[in-house]
Amino acid sequence: MKELERDIHTIDAEGKTPGRLATYIAKVLIGKHKPTYTPNLDAGDHVQVINASKMKLTGKKVEQKVYHHHTTFASGLRTVSLKTLMSSRPSEVLVRAVSRMLPKNKLRNERMKRLLIKN
Repeated sequence: MKELERDIHTIDAEGKTPGRLATYIAKVLIGKHKPTYTPNLDAGDHVQVINASKMKLTGKKVEQKVYHHHTTFASGLRTVSLKTLMSSRPSEVLVRAVSRMLPKNKLRNERMKRLLIKN
């Protein structure tokens, strides 16, 4: 079998919204932009994102959007607002958006390893 050739895509996130950026990144990580796309193979490319802290957020998302996760312990629901997440770890906003746009299967973790985000 022929070795996969993976390119490196560098994306400047300055002035772009996280959702539209995440859809493009997910498409490249999956490999749908290639003519040799096969759903059961992980043939996507590497993605490097720069200026993640300069992403543009529209509307009232900064005040209203909240991320939830549960620790699986009793009373373990943890919430963090988009405002605090953008101030402390702006790359995490994009990581969560891309991760949730990828298919929920065994290839997801390997695809996420090819994503590199720099603030």
